[in-house]
Amino acid sequence: MTDLMTPQTPQWWKKADVKKTLILWIISTAVIGYVGVEFHVRNIVAPASENMSSIISLIRIFTWAAAPVAGLVTAMCITVLTSSRHYGDNPPAEADQEIRNSPKTAAVWIVVSGMLCLFALVSGLIVLQHDNEAVLDTEAIQVNVVGQQWVWNFDYPNGARSDDLYLPVNKPVVFHITSKDVKHSFWIVQMGVKMDANPGYTTEAAVTPDKIGVFDIRCAELCGLLHAYMQTKVHVVSQIDYDAWLKSHAAMEAGA
Repeated sequence: MTDLMTPQTPQWWKKADVKKTLILWIISTAVIGYVGVEFHVRNIVAPASENMSSIISLIRIFTWAAAPVAGLVTAMCITVLTSSRHYGDNPPAEADQEIRNSPKTAAVWIVVSGMLCLFALVSGLIVLQHDNEAVLDTEAIQVNVVGQQWVWNFDYPNGARSDDLYLPVNKPVVFHITSKDVKHSFWIVQMGVKMDANPGYTTEAAVTPDKIGVFDIRCAELCGLLHAYMQTKVHVVSQIDYDAWLKSHAAMEAGA
């Protein structure tokens, strides 16, 4: 008779705070995912290459993949902060039901976190593999990029040289990047190209510009006093305009 009169402890998924946390988790995940994607995408420059479009797509995917984790943490914090307080020297009766004492919960957390990390790794490797394949394109224009304090120089296959980069639209380009003095980083902002320029060593990066216009080139590695001024422009033009520019600059170099 005594057992029948003893109130039964509800199962954990039926508790009010668990239900509250679940609802807040769903809401927080949606809000964090949407706001996170919009914040990042709106603050990124408009893409001028497939590389940059792929980077923006990865940001969207990674943000939504991370949103459930951030949403769960947010929901738990809100639940704790808005729940009733316990006073006294002894822990509350439900302390023995703490989630950290649950082996199943710990196992699920480890497996899900591992899967999310694996997903991020594989997605990144797919994009890197695509970039590596572009470096091997036999039809790509080969441009030598040399960084030095505090300018960039570009050498083209026909002997032309410039301190502003000129490229034809919709034509693959492979950059062979090095440095004459200290370590620099060759960054074409709107095209998603960022590669270290190391003295005595040549690194490679590839891109296919898909938009005509003038875009930014900067050094992304602290390289000395005037690092902030080590920037120039890349001019993406039509194939006809590029051929004409290349021919005129080759003649100027030959005359010099």
